[in-house]
Amino acid sequence: MKSFRKELMIQLPSRRGLVNITGKVDQALKQSGIREGLILVNAMDPTSSIFVSDDESGLHQDFETWLEQLAPEKPYEQYCHNGRCNNADAYLKRQLMGREAVIAITDGYLDLQRWEQIFYFEFDGMKEKHVLIKVIGE
Repeated sequence: MKSFRKELMIQLPSRRGLVNITGKVDQALKQSGIREGLILVNAMDPTSSIFVSDDESGLHQDFETWLEQLAPEKPYEQYCHNGRCNNADAYLKRQLMGREAVIAITDGYLDLQRWEQIFYFEFDGMKEKHVLIKVIGE
């Protein structure tokens, strides 16, 4: 069995944002030379998320609206964590959307459904963040 590791650096100019990273993940898969196995895509910061979904702008807005209803950014005073900084909502949003995605690899391709894509979702941006890509297989 072989393994391959790559890190992506992502820095958004805003506090929150969504980035389609499918192309970069696919590029890492091609670099690995692995044709059968699994690929892990992991947000390496507790205020960002990786998830798989359709690439549809209305759905993206629905995620944003839903997350803001469940873990609103303000008022900051509602959170115990906000004693030092105002990002408690970002930690909660990450728990809802997930830390990582694991995708099967078959014949050198990501096993995604027709419209599925891999997304990085930032909840406390404006600083450099890391995404780990780990490929294992043959």
